[in-house]
Amino acid sequence: MSLGRFRKGWKAMVAGFTMALLIISGGGRHEVTAIEASYEHLKVFTEVLSLIQANHVDEAKPRDLIYGGIKGMLETLDPHSSFLPPDIFKEMQVETHGSFGGLGIEITVKDRQLTVVAPIEGTPADRAGVHPGDRIVKIDGNPTKDMTLIEAVKKLRGPKGTSVTLTILREESPGPFELTLVREVIEVKSVRAKDLGDGIAYIRISSFQERTGKDLLKAIEQFQKNGVSALVLDLRNDPGGLLNQAVQVSDLFLDKGQLIVYTEGRIKNQDLRFSAEHGAQFPKVPMVVLVNGGSASASEIVAGALQDWKRALVLGTKTFGKGSVQTVIPLSDGSGLRLTTAKYYTPKGRSIHGTGIVPDIIVEALRPTVAKGQGGQVEKEKEGEVGKERQEGRQERKISEEEGDPHLQIGKRDGPDPSTDVQLKRAMEILKASRILEKGVVKGNAG
Repeated sequence: MSLGRFRKGWKAMVAGFTMALLIISGGGRHEVTAIEASYEHLKVFTEVLSLIQANHVDEAKPRDLIYGGIKGMLETLDPHSSFLPPDIFKEMQVETHGSFGGLGIEITVKDRQLTVVAPIEGTPADRAGVHPGDRIVKIDGNPTKDMTLIEAVKKLRGPKGTSVTLTILREESPGPFELTLVREVIEVKSVRAKDLGDGIAYIRISSFQERTGKDLLKAIEQFQKNGVSALVLDLRNDPGGLLNQAVQVSDLFLDKGQLIVYTEGRIKNQDLRFSAEHGAQFPKVPMVVLVNGGSASASEIVAGALQDWKRALVLGTKTFGKGSVQTVIPLSDGSGLRLTTAKYYTPKGRSIHGTGIVPDIIVEALRPTVAKGQGGQVEKEKEGEVGKERQEGRQERKISEEEGDPHLQIGKRDGPDPSTDVQLKRAMEILKASRILEKGVVKGNAG
């Protein structure tokens, strides 16, 4: 395509965009000036695009070039604004909906191989006999070592009723073998609950999806029937998710009218306030919120609100510090734009952007690490750094280039074990002490 035709096309598009802005804004001169300046820069873009297509040693697809240009444009803004090509945009929607067509296995990278953490009970993977620790070396004949973790996940997922063949390497098997599974709709649970005994309830939120608030309410109602006198809310390694779900979760523990979070943006319609509407639906029993460096965004909103209103004690290590709001905008070709449009603040006006939530009680987790040449050595590792590494997207690397987390527990997990989880153990000790003190105060007042 000639440079002249590119210029005409871009000029028509920019002219239309200019007219739209004039109609919306009332035709202010400063908007016209801004658009004129943008058009001058767009001319350079079209020139570069035309020169690449005409002269580069390899033929390039226009879509790839334009997508690359958009990606680069957003990278100049902030770490959280990004362009989502159609496949990635679709994957993001699946994650927030909390259900997808798939096999029902949790996977990770371990020792440069795609490894099964655990099959989800009652799913195709579970019924087919997939074991924790199985190495998936091929998906439909394609070696997984050449994929990224996201690419592997996309190949495992698909429409309900379609099949996928896995080539599996199992430690006790003489060699690799194949399993063909039929995909079903898999419901992802973002809320898990467990009775820790002694009247202490444990609730884990792994991410904030469309059903998180409703699922948490169900768990709370069940605990109320059983009778609980203390609660641990675990938000460790929760990367966040939907803002409205963070508000719903906080609403379950705060009094009606109490501010949960507010946002401020460059334009007025991004200035929003969210307050508790229903009043606390969980009894006002002693409560501890667990956080670490992997707790980000929506999980920080919840921790910050409960901390500011002194509804819960926050324990663990400093959170990630992602205090910005991203608006996801669908685009005409099925892609999406994730754009940072505001920053959020806790009820007391704290911005945690880049600083994080500092726990009331600092307790660092002990994580075993194997040092080179010193097999079995145990070191203390700040899980905050692990969380940040996870947030910064190491999933872009190929599986064969990733060591993975050598300490990740492989196998079905019913929940954390206080005997090995020092943060949970400390939380339980604090809750037990709180109940004793409360009983002592009541008796003292009565006497």
